Amino acid sequence: MNGFGILPARWAPYLLSIMRMVLAFLFLWHGSQKLFGYPPSDHPPVENWFTLIGFAGILEFFGGVLLLIGLLTRPVAFLLSGQMAVAYWMAHGPNGILPIQNGGEMAVLYCFVFLFIAAAGGGPWSLDATLHGK
Repeated sequence: MNGFGILPARWAPYLLSIMRMVLAFLFLWHGSQKLFGYPPSDHPPVENWFTLIGFAGILEFFGGVLLLIGLLTRPVAFLLSGQMAVAYWMAHGPNGILPIQNGGEMAVLYCFVFLFIAAAGGGPWSLDATLHGK
């Protein structure tokens, strides 16, 4: 420990894995609402998965599951980062430029945390690490 940090640096890889799992667990429910209507929300589930919202739900649910278990972490996180950038500009951007004005804070956070995970990987507690012997 360097004297300035609260947590030892050796914990960072494990906290990366925990962050990935928590983020994925929260994210996959957005897709579950879109595809399956669970948990219930103000919006009914999509009737056709081959629409823009249906495709977003597929990415969110199945991408979230893959990130939760840490399989194909980097490409999936990169894809989801792009999805969140598109979602921000399509759904929130027209309502004002600042996320605080247009309700897009979560889309921005997801976008950049997914981008970080795409660069950093899934951490030691991932199927990727297990399959590649890390």
